[in-house]
Amino acid sequence: MYIKQINISGFRNFKEVSIPFHEGVNVIIGHNNTGKSNLLRALGLVLGYYGHRDVHTNDLYYETDVNVLKTHSPKFAISIILHKSENESDVSQEIALFSDAMIDETLSNEAKISYTYQLSDNEEDNYIADVSTLSSAKEIWKILERDYIRKYQGVRTSGARNNKINRDILDKIDYQFLDAIRDVNRDLYAGYNPLLREVLDFFIDYDVKKDESKSDDDKNAELKKKRDDFLKQTSPLMTTLQNRLQLGKDIFLKYAKESGVTFNGATPDFDGELTEYELFSALRLIIKYSVGIEIPTTYNGLGYNNLIYMSLLLAKMQAEANTAFMKRNAKVITFLAIEECEAHLHPAMQYKFLQFLQDNKTNYHIRQTFITTHSTQIVSAVKVEDLLCLSTTKLGEISVGYPRNVFDETNEDDKKSKLFVQRFLDATKSDMFFASKLIFVEGIAEELLLPVFAKYLGYNLTDSHVLVVNMGGRYFNHFLKMFDTTNGFAINKRIACITDIDPVMKLQDSNDFVKCYPYEYGQESTSEYKHHGDEEDNKYKEHPNIRFFRQDSTYGKTLEYDLMRENADCELLLTESVSNRNELKSLIKELDVTKMLEILREGAENTRIKNSINNSNWSKEEKRKAILASRYLNSVTKGTNALELTVVLENNFHAEAKDKKDFHVPTYIQEALKWLLS
Repeated sequence: MYIKQINISGFRNFKEVSIPFHEGVNVIIGHNNTGKSNLLRALGLVLGYYGHRDVHTNDLYYETDVNVLKTHSPKFAISIILHKSENESDVSQEIALFSDAMIDETLSNEAKISYTYQLSDNEEDNYIADVSTLSSAKEIWKILERDYIRKYQGVRTSGARNNKINRDILDKIDYQFLDAIRDVNRDLYAGYNPLLREVLDFFIDYDVKKDESKSDDDKNAELKKKRDDFLKQTSPLMTTLQNRLQLGKDIFLKYAKESGVTFNGATPDFDGELTEYELFSALRLIIKYSVGIEIPTTYNGLGYNNLIYMSLLLAKMQAEANTAFMKRNAKVITFLAIEECEAHLHPAMQYKFLQFLQDNKTNYHIRQTFITTHSTQIVSAVKVEDLLCLSTTKLGEISVGYPRNVFDETNEDDKKSKLFVQRFLDATKSDMFFASKLIFVEGIAEELLLPVFAKYLGYNLTDSHVLVVNMGGRYFNHFLKMFDTTNGFAINKRIACITDIDPVMKLQDSNDFVKCYPYEYGQESTSEYKHHGDEEDNKYKEHPNIRFFRQDSTYGKTLEYDLMRENADCELLLTESVSNRNELKSLIKELDVTKMLEILREGAENTRIKNSINNSNWSKEEKRKAILASRYLNSVTKGTNALELTVVLENNFHAEAKDKKDFHVPTYIQEALKWLLS
């Protein structure tokens, strides 16, 4: 069986949420304070593990509605639904373990375990009376903390009727939780550490324990003989030690007698035997290098020791699930939760460890793994099916997105999109899962310039947790499916898609559309014209969390074109890589359209511009802007110019007022940022 779903009400930052999982590895992602760690702790509470601390006031959802707080005391309830695994036998150990917790009609497919933390019934009336006259949530929570939290009770139940849970169920579940802060030096330093001792105790004489040709009685007899032989071998050592202590013991006993320790005939002495388990304390875990160097683990890096620690923990889990070793106390089902598994790990080690966890899924050593991460490397390495994304728009309202469920495998278009996303979800694009808001752009120019544009408009994209994602083309539709909140499984983030309107035309004798200038649009009555993005613009015009933004449908074309069109007097745009700089400087200074056309040097493209401008019915000012924009567009190299322009605009933004040049952010980008950040 595996955990199919968790339902949380009133726990920490979760006001009310249901989160489904799938068997194997579940990678939980999202920006900070969305509840990733709290989710792992909620699982631990139900399964009988909660670290080294008690449940307390801070584990309750901080309700601020005074009327709600006056109606009943705060509480939280967490339940998990376990479901039969694919191809699992009806008489498996897990089915038998959860037989008393089953909730479905067949009593073989689904089980439920719950944990409730609430004020005892006989104190509820007292609580309501004490808070009835209070007017603020803060006052009520102070009363709760001072007078009532110690009277709260935590209860675990199971099954459809929420009967008190059979303790055997929890005893047979192994839930191991690794938090983000691990004292590896303490936990790995020597064999006296319980974790290392337990692992060594399992693997000693492993050749005997795993020998399937021998019966349990034969194995036990052989193991007993090895232990007895070891005691015989160590007995002389203990005798030697006793003899060396004899004189010192006499002096010690003299002090003991005088201090009164020997009262009533009791006399301290030394005795003991040296077993394998005690001798484990003498073993140090070291790292042996191929060149012959041996180094204690405490001298290795945190990331390296983290891997060793986690491997020891997994070995311990294997030991505790081994019926031959643990007998009736063996664990029946194992779950592993790791908070920020990338802690201190190089990306290459992150990939390796992730592969190891996925292999454990195949081998069924661990039934289910839950990982929280901020690592884009890990997100880019896992399958879309393994991702679960938490997001929040305000306190208590947690949205959960499941990329695995937004793509319909029976739909060819969705199938194609899923493959595309999986292929291109590299470490850079994986950042989109951790940001609060997203801007999808077509290329490098927008990616570089948008953060600077935002500054000119009084925004800071970093402070607003906005990420600009370069799609490397017009591939928005594949990714948008994961964020389309009209689908219940989508990830809830506000997304602005910025794309070029790029007008095109198809001449009468041609079957192909070719790019055209805005002032050419509609000039030929026998030609067909259209703009890029019309379909998307209409589709998302009223969408709750996605919008498309393009240049003006009459005068716009591309980012570079509109930069010059809306800054027709700004020489800041003429960076070092811009060809025809002198010609463009002359055009900027000239106000007469006829003279501007005369300045244009000879060439096929310039002839086209001249003819089209002359045939246009636009105003002189719009023609002037169009000539400049067209010539500028044909003089820039997108990536190089954008990089140079970013530096120029950044310097201009920070310049003294007397030296600062006017710069106007293109209107469609202003609209996009205003909508996104409102």
